[in-house]
Amino acid sequence: MKDDRLLAELIAEFLGTFVLILFGCGVVAMVVLFPTTTPGELIHGGYTNITIGWGLAVTMGIYVAGKISGAHLNPAVTLSVAIFRGFPWKKVLPYSIAQIAGAFAAAAIVYKNYLPAFQQVDPHLEKTAGIFTTFPAFPSMPQAGFLDQVIGTALLLLLIFAITDELNTPPGSNMAPLMIGLVVVAIGMSFGGMHGYAINPARDFGPRLWTVVAGFHNNGLTDGARVWWVPVVAPLVAGVHRAAVYDFGIRRCLHPVSNKPS
Repeated sequence: MKDDRLLAELIAEFLGTFVLILFGCGVVAMVVLFPTTTPGELIHGGYTNITIGWGLAVTMGIYVAGKISGAHLNPAVTLSVAIFRGFPWKKVLPYSIAQIAGAFAAAAIVYKNYLPAFQQVDPHLEKTAGIFTTFPAFPSMPQAGFLDQVIGTALLLLLIFAITDELNTPPGSNMAPLMIGLVVVAIGMSFGGMHGYAINPARDFGPRLWTVVAGFHNNGLTDGARVWWVPVVAPLVAGVHRAAVYDFGIRRCLHPVSNKPS
């Protein structure tokens, strides 16, 4: 029975991350591959569409997996809840693999769906790997992208812990997934320029693996600047740090509500 339960959780993590990446990479593909004909506007919806699309992607992914696995959808979340919320350590690696696999599979579907557009816009796959994965705005300064990923993931984990904390003021009526999605929108709008706000090792590494398999040049892993490690390492470090800040800075001051008369 325990094995059946773990399998169900891994399937949920796979599907939740799959949905997240389908919507997320899908919206970037829409923006990049379909330029608008409106004078003065470069791309349909532009960066605003991307930030809103990714926020909704996270929301939908959480709704898919939340009841079964808790909808981590992010190794940084999985690692943090293992350290601070008693999540079993033996599940950390399987969850992370399921998340990366879901992201990889979703990237493949997005590519297949938009293949005619890729063939028209970038037939040699030299300049569109960024539809699937993130790259630094300043390649010669990896520390700048690292700091950006640390800040973005720190905000994400701090707010996830706050939103889902039963001792705090969690949103009712199953609204937590929407609130977390809005957090991702805010992070994208405020901290998206330096390194694409991956803030999730699976979200970045799974699709990057797909770009390698599909033959994209300048993919950041096997070709071009080797920047793949930044959105993998930085979110793990930042997630754990900010979860600790929340627990020791806020949660320790919260107390269960008592129904006893004063």
